[in-house]
Amino acid sequence: MPNKPPNVVLVFADQWRAQAFGYAGDPNVQTPNLDALASRSVNGTHAVSGCSVCSPARASLLTGQYPLTHGVFVNDVELGQNATSLAQAFSAGGYDTAYIGKWHVNGRGRGRYIPPERRQGFEYWKVLECTHDYNHSAYYAGDSDERLVWEDYDAFAQTRDAQAYLRERRDKPFLLVLSWGPPHAPYHTAPEAYRAQYDPAAITLRPNVPPDWAGRARQWLAGYYAHCTALDDCVGALLQTLQEEELAQETIFLFFSDHGDMLGSQGMDKKQKPYEESIRVPFLLRYPGMDAAGRQLDAPIDLPDIMPTLLGLCGLPIPATVEGIDFSAYLQGGPDPSDGSALLQCPQPFGQWWTGVGGRSYRGLRTRRHTYVRALEGPWLLYDNEADPFQQDNLVGQPGQQGLLEELDAVLTRRLAAADDSFLPGPAYLQRWGYQVDARGTVPYTS
Repeated sequence: MPNKPPNVVLVFADQWRAQAFGYAGDPNVQTPNLDALASRSVNGTHAVSGCSVCSPARASLLTGQYPLTHGVFVNDVELGQNATSLAQAFSAGGYDTAYIGKWHVNGRGRGRYIPPERRQGFEYWKVLECTHDYNHSAYYAGDSDERLVWEDYDAFAQTRDAQAYLRERRDKPFLLVLSWGPPHAPYHTAPEAYRAQYDPAAITLRPNVPPDWAGRARQWLAGYYAHCTALDDCVGALLQTLQEEELAQETIFLFFSDHGDMLGSQGMDKKQKPYEESIRVPFLLRYPGMDAAGRQLDAPIDLPDIMPTLLGLCGLPIPATVEGIDFSAYLQGGPDPSDGSALLQCPQPFGQWWTGVGGRSYRGLRTRRHTYVRALEGPWLLYDNEADPFQQDNLVGQPGQQGLLEELDAVLTRRLAAADDSFLPGPAYLQRWGYQVDARGTVPYTS
């Protein structure tokens, strides 16, 4: 790698599942820029979002910690100041830091101004807590509490702002985080030119979408893919700017997402579920100083691992508060530092996954081959993802599978002990952290 500390650009979308890319084999979606990026990147083919819902995933990205440590295990609660954050760690290493887009860890109302002391150390700041009104999207800039609005489709405007930031970088290394709201629902709000590219009737569904979900799934997917293709163009624009500004050769570029989206698979929607469409996320890391073009690596990298891995790639100290794994040597050809599993956690189901509609608390593992999930009542799901990639054959209770189940259950027990996770019912964690929820387990929020 070059002697100069590399810049870091993190780009992530909200609810973009790992399967929804041309390079991943989706026959519907058009993602030419990301397909090309995959051919020039390390592709983490088994990357996951261990707590696959918005605020918990983002808090884990920002702290390198698991949800029951940082306390953000439901949406719309505040991330505390107890951990050294991603921005603080890079700032201590001499980096400028910037954040553009969706935040969703302030916990004091989705439309409110976020003061500097609750920005986890980021300096350049054009952010809103949360909105899904992508064509009339507000934000606050710098230290002003004036409410501004992004011009047109917000991902386009946010990308242009990130490009402008890149054009001004010369002297110091920088960490830039760009956080888009799409392709999260509402699915039908991408620019018309992109929506026109997708006919719901022509969408090929995954085999695990039940027939009675097919119509709505095709409608959702047509809009979802339109958002994806719009964001793909944004990625192309960012990469072009890095090239034009002669920053590409000295910049780590990571594309990922906070979690996936069921979109009708298993007869479900949205996230929080332990199935592939919810937990699996893209992970494309390009750094020309590293011999990585087109390499596929199958370690189950989780969101808490991103912070220590980036710090490791940049030669910066990893704070003692970090719980995630440093995969930097692995990405450069070294051994896998993990035990081959990622921990899946849903401490308190809420919203579309609240207990009144069949949701449940769970803990589980995603290994290279298997998904194993335990509910409070005992073993719940066991899938061989190589033999059964669409997870249509639950092996729990089937003849000849008890040995595998016990083996994975023992690994899960060890992982929970290491994480100091006693797997209590959800209300115990709500009480511990003092969170008040409504009848669907959701922390009330205001827009």
